[in-house]
Amino acid sequence: MRVCHIVPSLEERHGGPSKSVRALANSLASVGEDVELLTTVEAGSPVMLDGRDAATVRLFPRVAPRWLSRSPELRAHLGQAEFDCVHHHSLWLLPLHYAHEAARRRQVPLVISPRGMMSGWAYTHRRWRKFIAECLVHPGAFAAAAGWHATSPEEAADIRALGFKQPVCVSPNGVAVPADAELAAARAAWLELCPAARHRPVALFYSRFHRKKRLRELIDLWLSTPRGDWLLLIVGTAEDYTAAGLDAAVAAAGGTGKIAVFDGTGRPHPYAVASLFLLPSHSENFGLVIAEALAAGLPAVVTDTTPWSGLTLNECGWCVPWADYGAALGAALATRPAGLEAMGRRGRAWAARDFSWDRAARLLGEFYHHLRDERR
Repeated sequence: MRVCHIVPSLEERHGGPSKSVRALANSLASVGEDVELLTTVEAGSPVMLDGRDAATVRLFPRVAPRWLSRSPELRAHLGQAEFDCVHHHSLWLLPLHYAHEAARRRQVPLVISPRGMMSGWAYTHRRWRKFIAECLVHPGAFAAAAGWHATSPEEAADIRALGFKQPVCVSPNGVAVPADAELAAARAAWLELCPAARHRPVALFYSRFHRKKRLRELIDLWLSTPRGDWLLLIVGTAEDYTAAGLDAAVAAAGGTGKIAVFDGTGRPHPYAVASLFLLPSHSENFGLVIAEALAAGLPAVVTDTTPWSGLTLNECGWCVPWADYGAALGAALATRPAGLEAMGRRGRAWAARDFSWDRAARLLGEFYHHLRDERR
């Protein structure tokens, strides 16, 4: 089956979908689908094609207005290409309009992955802009979708709550369990970057520097009470905040020595230098960094607006309302190292068992075939 995946960007600074969509496309190709992955790029983009992708990855230049991911070359390619299914990832940008056009022209199913953009906080944040995008940027695309792809039951419920009745495939993202050698190399790199981590336990925040992640609130919470010898390591990519700006805010609040901030661009994952992972986000459709932290052997403390209630069920972390986050954080920091390590081992086993890319690809592959066969 010929499947076309479209994502506005594969650049690291755009967060989880830049990694997960590429991994999904490659996994679908590995289980036998004929997959093209199409994306837009800025001039001088760091997105690299190194020949290791199982899917065919094509990059198309992004032109003004770039914030809409406008790309006439992508649109032209979709106008002449042949596919059996078109799958678009994310909302509010022009590539979804191109995907809608292509699916309608070829009379093939259009599948849409909201990638968290239909969850409560994300959907209402700057709602007027999103209403304009729905009406003018990709009009009719939502109604034309043959099906939706959700990465968690909670995201599927968000889609249903907005009134959409098309079939929904719940297929969680996958995660690769890192080898011990990979973790050791990453740990060595981060100990060089952050020498304080050599002799202190580390709680890690690792994600985009976006207000959705409650990063400024986490800093305030961390500094609201003594944390013993613990160090909060904040690593991510600039968006609403920059590493320099956050570092200055930490210093102004008297947090020097208690919190360290780094730009993670081009650096290895920092999981191996930590004992605990923190993500108090307003919302996540999946939260790939949570799965990656578990796969690296870290217990996690997250908010219940992420779809990770399984942390509690699998005894590998805490998933609580934001109002209870401070208490959960205190309990985690008070847990003995051996207890955190045992939780980390359980989390790593859970990630290896339930979050494989092969499983995700097979679930979606079956969904595509079902949608196509319904049209015959």
